Amino acid sequence: MDLLEYQAKELFQTVGIPIPPSQRIERPKDIKSLTIPYPIALKSQVYIGGRGRMGGIRFVENTIDAIAAAQSIFNLPIMGEYPKVLLAEAKYEVEQEFYLAVILNRSIRRPVLLGSVKGGMNVQQHVDQMQHVVVEQDFSPYYARRLTIKMGLSGDLIEAVSSIVEKMYHLFATKDLDLVEINPLGISSDGKLIALDGKVSVNDDALPRQTAFAGLIGDSDGDEHNPQQTGCPITLDPDGQIGILCNGAGLTMTTIDLICAAGGKPVSFLNLGSETQAGVSASLLKERLAQGLEQLAQIKKVRVLLVHLVTGLLPDDEMAEVIAGFIRRRSREPRGISEIRPDTLITHTVRIPQMVVRLVGRSHNLENTGNEKAVNAYLAAAQVIVVESLDDAVAQTVAQARKWAK
Repeated sequence: MDLLEYQAKELFQTVGIPIPPSQRIERPKDIKSLTIPYPIALKSQVYIGGRGRMGGIRFVENTIDAIAAAQSIFNLPIMGEYPKVLLAEAKYEVEQEFYLAVILNRSIRRPVLLGSVKGGMNVQQHVDQMQHVVVEQDFSPYYARRLTIKMGLSGDLIEAVSSIVEKMYHLFATKDLDLVEINPLGISSDGKLIALDGKVSVNDDALPRQTAFAGLIGDSDGDEHNPQQTGCPITLDPDGQIGILCNGAGLTMTTIDLICAAGGKPVSFLNLGSETQAGVSASLLKERLAQGLEQLAQIKKVRVLLVHLVTGLLPDDEMAEVIAGFIRRRSREPRGISEIRPDTLITHTVRIPQMVVRLVGRSHNLENTGNEKAVNAYLAAAQVIVVESLDDAVAQTVAQARKWAK
C-alpha cells in the first residue's frame, strides 16, 4: 500500500526528519484559512510520480492566485487520477537536491540504501550516479555513513545526511515498509536539510499488525498502487504516432520527455507501475506487460510502439519472450518459442505497430543464453528493433514515426 505525500511526511515528522511547514487542502476555499506564509507550493496528492511535469505542482504568491491554482489542480488528472486533497507547503529555496531511499530488494531479500547527489525530477537521467549499500546484517550507523561517502559527500554533510538515512531506516524497519524515499532532499545555502518530497510504501502483509495504517486502506484504490490492475493508456497528442510502454512513473515521464525533445509526438502512453509496490512479482509484471502490449496495439493511431522496461524482477530474455508471445498471438503463430525459426515466421494477419524495444533486466544464469538467442532471433525476424541504450531507443522511435508521418 502506497501513502500519499502528506501521509509520508507525517511519518517523517514522527522520527525527526525535517519537512517544510504545510497544511492539507480538501477544497479550494480552505486556502483562505492558511496559516503558512506565502509564497507556497500547491501539490496534487496522487499516488503517481511526475506531477510537476504535468502541472500538478504550482507556486503561488498570494491568496487569490492560490485559490485559482487549487481549483485547477483539483480538476487536473495525473495519469488518469484526480486528487482528493492537496498539500499547501511553504516554498523552500535550495542550492542542491539529493536523492535518498531505503528499499526492500526482493531478489536478494535484503534492505538496500540508495543515494545520489543528483536528485529531483531528473533523477532517472542520472542513474549512473546512484550509489547503493546492501544492509547485510543488523543495521548500524556504519551503513548510513558508508552510503554518504560513496555519494561523495564530505565535512558536515556526511553527518547530517547520515542522520537522515538512519531515521529513514528506523521507519523502514519499525513500520514494515517496502520503500522509504526522499526525492528531493533539499540542501540550503547554510547547509540545512529538508525533505521536499517523500514516498512510502507499506508491505501489505504487515497491515494486520501495523494498525496505524488501518484508516488509510480505504484511500488506496488507485491503479498505480493496486498490483492487480494495469490501468488504461493515457492520451497525450491526438495527432501523434508513438505509443510508449514503461514501468514506473519516473521512467515513463523521462521517456516521454526525451521523445518530445527529439521531435517525436507520443499519442498515448501506459505505465505498468513500479516494482516497489507491495504485491508486485515477476509473474505479475509479465501479465501486465502482455496486457499493456495488447491495449496499446489496439489504438489505431499508434504506428510505432516504444517498449522501455527497467526492472530487477525479470531477466531480459523473459521480458522479450512476453513480447514474442504477443507477436505470435497477433500473427497466428502456433509454435512454442523453442521451435521458432526466423525463416518460418508467418506473415502478420493483424496490424502490429513497428516496435522499438529497450529492456534492462536483472542478471540471469548462463543456461538462459540459448533461449535468449532464440527469442532475439524471433524478434529480429518480426522486424522488432531491439536497442541497448536509451539514446538509441529514442532516436529509432522518432525515426520510425517520421516514416509514418510522410
